[in-house]
Amino acid sequence: MERNLTPEQLALFEKEFASNPQYRVMQNAVTQTPVANLALDRQVVTSIDHSVSDLLDDWKVTSQKKSGRCWLFAGLNLLRAGAAEKLGVKDFEFSQNYLFFWDKFERSNFFLEAIIETAGRDVDDRTVAHLLSDPIGDGGQWNMFVALVRKHGLVPKTAMPETESSSASAQMNDTLRKLLRQGARDLRAIEGDEARRERKRELLTTIHRVLSIHLGTPPQKFLWQWKDSDKGFHRDGWTTPAEFAAAYVQVPLDEYVCLVHDPRESSPVGKTFTVDYLGNVIDAPPVTYLNVEIELMKKLTQDAIVGGEPVWFGCDVGKQMNADLGYWDAKLYDYGSIYDTAFTLNKAERLLHHETLMTHAMLFTGVDLVDGEPRRWRVENSWGDEKADSGFWTMNDSWYGEHVFEIAVRRSALPAELQARLDETPIVLPAWDPMGALAD
Repeated sequence: MERNLTPEQLALFEKEFASNPQYRVMQNAVTQTPVANLALDRQVVTSIDHSVSDLLDDWKVTSQKKSGRCWLFAGLNLLRAGAAEKLGVKDFEFSQNYLFFWDKFERSNFFLEAIIETAGRDVDDRTVAHLLSDPIGDGGQWNMFVALVRKHGLVPKTAMPETESSSASAQMNDTLRKLLRQGARDLRAIEGDEARRERKRELLTTIHRVLSIHLGTPPQKFLWQWKDSDKGFHRDGWTTPAEFAAAYVQVPLDEYVCLVHDPRESSPVGKTFTVDYLGNVIDAPPVTYLNVEIELMKKLTQDAIVGGEPVWFGCDVGKQMNADLGYWDAKLYDYGSIYDTAFTLNKAERLLHHETLMTHAMLFTGVDLVDGEPRRWRVENSWGDEKADSGFWTMNDSWYGEHVFEIAVRRSALPAELQARLDETPIVLPAWDPMGALAD
């Protein structure tokens, strides 16, 4: 075929389409009905329900609303069950807005430091271009969540409740992006470290003001009192965020490590990795993960749930998903039959060809075991309670293998040889690598 498409060649395409009556039937259907409705495999749907053999959740879901804070919600959801038990209450929420504020502020500093470090490079340098492409998105990863809790502690939701901008962050983020890109221009033009640091301090003063206007001011102390489920009154008195976290976080965050499934040939199993310029808190431990086989990730997830602990995880949420039913299955939609073609990229190839990356973080809260093997998984999402099973979703095991990328589990749960690998110097991937994607 010639490089250009000639009228004769275009006519051949039309002739091929017209020669098959099945294509015309499908055209009539798809032009009047959403293609997903036609592709939804009824046999898969009727094989799923929301029941599981091992269930942890006995609480209501939360809602990130129109924001990309899923990784913060998933992290805080992991912590809140233990806090609620210690407080003697049925439902409890840490303030998601509090950590959101500090993530935005710390990430602004992280970005400006990266700009200072790369100031000698051309603005079209690929790393600089990547930094400028989205200096202040909402998304994040597990290690970034832990870094915030370590440095800033936690507060109950009553001490820093939601605001319009925490629940719908687009306008605030647009303002922050403008300020940070403008700041990048200034820092790249300034000569001398002292002058750059002074300009950075001015920029952060403005960023703090903007965040305070949109999200409120994070409390340094608050009076903590509550009623338990039996209506008993308790008062801890004036408490700092660090004291509150120390008292009510029942999960040993320092013991948790990140595992990923990256099946690309360039990413050896059993090696640790990090991604250049991925993080939020300067001088926090780097975002590091260990690449393992998917079956080990499943086994560790299963063991944690059976042992009574939910599991934080990251995935490519939009693939083979039905939001109304709250189902995921690797073959939930049969688009191949609709278009009379085959979609053949495997997980590694999807990563290589920009067809997948981690887009969302949630919490595993149940597993359905048959003869000791997982059949499906129960998931606490942060999209509210209007869909799925009051906001809890069901993932068939086939979907886990194809679209789950990352979990956070206790280091002690790993085989001894993999625990030792965690102490090795990580391989540094470039800033734009898909494994550096931020779940939102």
